[in-house]
Amino acid sequence: MELTGGISAGISLLEETEPHPVFRWHHLEGVLSPFNGATTPRDFSPCDITLDRSAPTLTIHPDAFMIGYHRACRCRLVPLYIGRTEPLGTLWIVADRIGHFHCGHGATMQELAGFIGIALKMVRSEQELQHALEQQELLTREMSHRLENLFTIVDGMIRISARSTDNKDDLVALLSGRLHALAAAHSLVRPSYSDVQGAASNLAELLSIVTEPHEPPTTDGKRRLSLGGPSVLCGEQSVNGLALVFHELATNAAKYGALCSENGRVDVLWQIDGDDRSITWSEDRGTQISIPPASKGFGSTLVEATVTQQFGGTLSYDWRPVGLSVNIVMPLSILAR
Repeated sequence: MELTGGISAGISLLEETEPHPVFRWHHLEGVLSPFNGATTPRDFSPCDITLDRSAPTLTIHPDAFMIGYHRACRCRLVPLYIGRTEPLGTLWIVADRIGHFHCGHGATMQELAGFIGIALKMVRSEQELQHALEQQELLTREMSHRLENLFTIVDGMIRISARSTDNKDDLVALLSGRLHALAAAHSLVRPSYSDVQGAASNLAELLSIVTEPHEPPTTDGKRRLSLGGPSVLCGEQSVNGLALVFHELATNAAKYGALCSENGRVDVLWQIDGDDRSITWSEDRGTQISIPPASKGFGSTLVEATVTQQFGGTLSYDWRPVGLSVNIVMPLSILAR
């Protein structure tokens, strides 16, 4: 604004909102500064014309676009890009009279626009690097947490198997089968995809593989962990997150909840509600709950982050005296990816 002698200047950044994209005003200076954060529809803005032309634009009397400003003026706009191809928005300057701007002003604005594009690209690269570092830290903590759980589960598996067998051979056979099932479940929650993941595209099959290692043996042969719901196909990208969530719930049930009690049981039911899929994990007759936990462990934090961030869903806990109930709602469109 100072370099060109304008009365106001700012940046309009494109937001691809549904159902109609908008330009949002940022870093406004001068007479229009009170409208910082305001928006104009993409299809009703000189910014749209500037991006479509991919060239500087000079607009006379842009009063209709300037919220609350109805003074004869002239607006010069130049397109902003990250790199050379990704449209970002426009840099614009307003003058209070026609004939104010000249070619030197245009050259100044284009140089500033190029600088802004480079600066924003550097900021984005820094943000992407920070995100990658955070993901790496999360993965490291996840692996440490998973190893701790694995040792706990294997120890419990050995003790339960020893109580339910009469001789060494039966113990070896039972324990070996359960260890193989546990290995299959863990292959689903690895960062990389495996052959098991490719086969487990159906939700029921995926949950069966994940929960099988935590199914305690019973004297009457009845299952204590039941699954039920309509057929739902899961894409390759969603399988890993789903396996992680329900592996964590099953692990906690085996360590602290219904599956660590001889009479406890877990029912996993899911249904389709419009564009969403709702899953309820319900524990019963397990460890009596008097009050909810005072704080979240890493496993609970990991489950919540996966449901809300990866799947864009919601997660709610009901700490009933008879056992924990967890309700998870996720968009079907994301699960199909």
